[in-house]
Amino acid sequence: MVLFASLSITTNYHLPLSGALNGKEIPLKKVVTYQIFILLLIGFIWIQGPIGNYPIWLTDYILAVNCVLIATIGGVLYCLRAIYLNKCVRKSWDKDWETWYYIRPITSALSGVAAYIFLKAGLVVLEASQETNSGDFGFLAFAFIAGLNVDKFVVKIEEIAKATFGIEKSRTAIDSDKKE
Repeated sequence: MVLFASLSITTNYHLPLSGALNGKEIPLKKVVTYQIFILLLIGFIWIQGPIGNYPIWLTDYILAVNCVLIATIGGVLYCLRAIYLNKCVRKSWDKDWETWYYIRPITSALSGVAAYIFLKAGLVVLEASQETNSGDFGFLAFAFIAGLNVDKFVVKIEEIAKATFGIEKSRTAIDSDKKE
């Protein structure tokens, strides 16, 4: 009996927290909670390195893992910014975009993997002068930018693929070029 009461309270509690505009609702609280959960998960994973909890097989790939994590942070930052802009500033919160808020951090993480691979392969060269003690910050900065702006990053990667391997742009990229 107590279990049913708890479920009822949780369900009823969610209703007032939904944003609404023109009859379209999106569970704002759920989207924000998901973004914060991703940040907490990144923090948890990141802290495992300094305390020595990464598996032995992963220690050779710490830079790749950090690129994925920082790119995901870039994606979450982009999502959180989109939340306050669309909900508070533009008043254009729309349920049709809910899926985007869940998928965007994942695409940002994948962009972090691609950024690492392209830098490691030498297909992308950082032109800024590097100090000898800068370490891996160039990789991390590039991964963050890749995660923050996935669309432009994918276009750039397709340009590199065309120049390097002769691979034509995807239909999505071609359609995007037509719009601009």
